[in-house]
Amino acid sequence: MDGLFFLKAVILGLVEGFTEFLPISSTGHLIIASELLGFNDDRGKVFGIVIQSGAMVAVVWEFRQRFWRLATAFITDPAARRFGCNLLVAFMPAAVLGLLFGSAIKQHLFHTHAVALAFIVGGLVILWVERGRKHGGLIESVDGMTWKDALKVGVAQSFALIPGTSRAGATIIGGMLFGLSRRAATEFSFFLAVPTLVAAGAYDLYANRALFSAGDIGLFATGFVAAFVSAFLCVRWLLRYIASHDFSVFAWYRIGFGLLVLSTGYAGLVNWSAPA
Repeated sequence: MDGLFFLKAVILGLVEGFTEFLPISSTGHLIIASELLGFNDDRGKVFGIVIQSGAMVAVVWEFRQRFWRLATAFITDPAARRFGCNLLVAFMPAAVLGLLFGSAIKQHLFHTHAVALAFIVGGLVILWVERGRKHGGLIESVDGMTWKDALKVGVAQSFALIPGTSRAGATIIGGMLFGLSRRAATEFSFFLAVPTLVAAGAYDLYANRALFSAGDIGLFATGFVAAFVSAFLCVRWLLRYIASHDFSVFAWYRIGFGLLVLSTGYAGLVNWSAPA
């Protein structure tokens, strides 16, 4: 792996890790960053999805005690069993819809114009939910969720199949809209990322295995490590941030960033790729 590919892998890994768990769309940022770096071909798209596993491992490490209890006490502990089943229920809608429509979405929506519009619409939705929200929430902890609550969050996560929507944003804001406290919605979004990112990365890598060779292992390892470190720092920061702040700042960021992308393309300052 030459130095240029090494640098691109580091940059994309950092972008992935710092954006995966914020409601600003890691996929959208990766699409735009990959285009700016000239790594937006089929290999680049798969690379961006696979390195999400680095961010997933960061969540597993941060909540390792919770995941260990889930793995060791699933059979004997009703609370652990309920939590595990809730994750499975929430995972299913996006998994099914992704299998059915994933190829079409990647073909028609994986471009900067769609991403920019999704940024703006998502930002407006966040502002709407935050401004109409009462203090607190009906469900203060992920342990208080029922399978119906988990299913609602899972349906909300399905909207993140549209690049630029944000998986974290869809699950957190959707969870808040359905009665979860800000912290409960955020933590459940972290936990739900694990099966979602593992499935997406494994499926994409297997389906496109012909595009890569053994020599690309270093490329993936570099992106994985960069994503792990940046995601770990981001998760810890976000948990502190939401203790005293709402998500409005991310909404304004989304709107501003989306308008910036559209305006630079319209003005000819950046030659963004055209829609498929």
